[in-house]
Amino acid sequence: MNFKLLHPRDQLVAIMNRIYHSGMTTLSGGNLSILEANGDMWITPSGIDKGKLTPRDIMLVRADGVIVGPHKPSVEYPFHRAIYACRPDLGAIVHAHAPALVSFSIARKIPSTNIIPQARRICGLVGYAPYALPGSEQLGRNIADTFADGYNVVLLENHGVATGGEDLLTAFQRLETLDFCARTELRAQGLGPVNTLSEEQLLPFDVQYNLLPEFDLETHSSRERELRQQLIEIVRRAVDRYLMISTEGVASARMNKHEFLITPTGLDRGNLDISDLVLIRDMQRERGKLPSRSVRLHRAIYDTHPDINSVITAQSPNILAYAISHGRFDTRTIPESYILLRDIPLVPYGTQFKQPQQIADAISAATPVLFIQNDAVMTTGTTILQAFDRLEVAEYSAKSLLDTATIGPMVPIGPMEIDELAQAFL
Repeated sequence: MNFKLLHPRDQLVAIMNRIYHSGMTTLSGGNLSILEANGDMWITPSGIDKGKLTPRDIMLVRADGVIVGPHKPSVEYPFHRAIYACRPDLGAIVHAHAPALVSFSIARKIPSTNIIPQARRICGLVGYAPYALPGSEQLGRNIADTFADGYNVVLLENHGVATGGEDLLTAFQRLETLDFCARTELRAQGLGPVNTLSEEQLLPFDVQYNLLPEFDLETHSSRERELRQQLIEIVRRAVDRYLMISTEGVASARMNKHEFLITPTGLDRGNLDISDLVLIRDMQRERGKLPSRSVRLHRAIYDTHPDINSVITAQSPNILAYAISHGRFDTRTIPESYILLRDIPLVPYGTQFKQPQQIADAISAATPVLFIQNDAVMTTGTTILQAFDRLEVAEYSAKSLLDTATIGPMVPIGPMEIDELAQAFL
């Protein structure tokens, strides 16, 4: 779906729904706007339930100041106006009270965007604006002054965050990505030192490993259509359950020895359509489409393991806490966790770009899941559902382990019980 072709009213409602249902704002908190080329501003209303917003509720403030719509514009309208005035390159602004980002704002700290490779490229450097009364002209000046320094993401002291972009989806992705970094860093703090990536380590992310030769896809088999639908359903479910976010996460499925489907790069995971998926045939890509940067890694796994038919690489905050820290992830929590996940090894950052075969060799029937340091958890399966099941179990097991630390030491399932599980299920 081409999100940018939606009417501004529909864009604002769709993004506010995603912000609200992802737990990044409350019924009364947060506001969004879109500025049109003629100077008209579409903005969310003041005092209306953000969980039940409709296109009819969206307000229009015309370039001449005339207000059109059934409500009042957001009380934060002054800072939206001030930001647009100093940054004519911006076409949309997002403001939210994401709890993880509020935690950083009240501690006077900024979450690191160097814990995963995408985040710095999406968010850039993060600015900081001093506190002022909500809705005041002073708050507008404080935020606008920080945006004027070139920041696209600004943490608001004791308040929340504001992000800007050339369009609403870009502004939202900056909010969501910074929120993901904040959630992950908070979860990792109790596990020991947090590893961050240097600028040199980030450079391989910019290399286009996915620029494969193209081929013309003339027909679609029933098997291909079935897998396209299954993959899209799983990716949407992963986004709904915060196992992936709009800019992060890859899923693929094998069709046969020579072909597999994989998600594209650069497209919003929450709005993917079956036509967006990219068919890979003998390491050529379907013409006109750009597959994930992980395409060579997924190809290496399929070539090495004929029994694996689906691969998912995802960045989920609880499980990623272990991939960015020195904490040990012990799967001996409940029987399901050990049966589905087994022991999870950690492969060094950069391997996914430069040595995909090394990761393929680390996968086996006894090792269906692994961590890629400061990047992702990778799950495999004989089916799409099995790979996704392992992703869900990994994230939920990680959450249980992290929460357990606030109660007391984790007591794992004992060696005898592990032997029984192995005999019964493995």
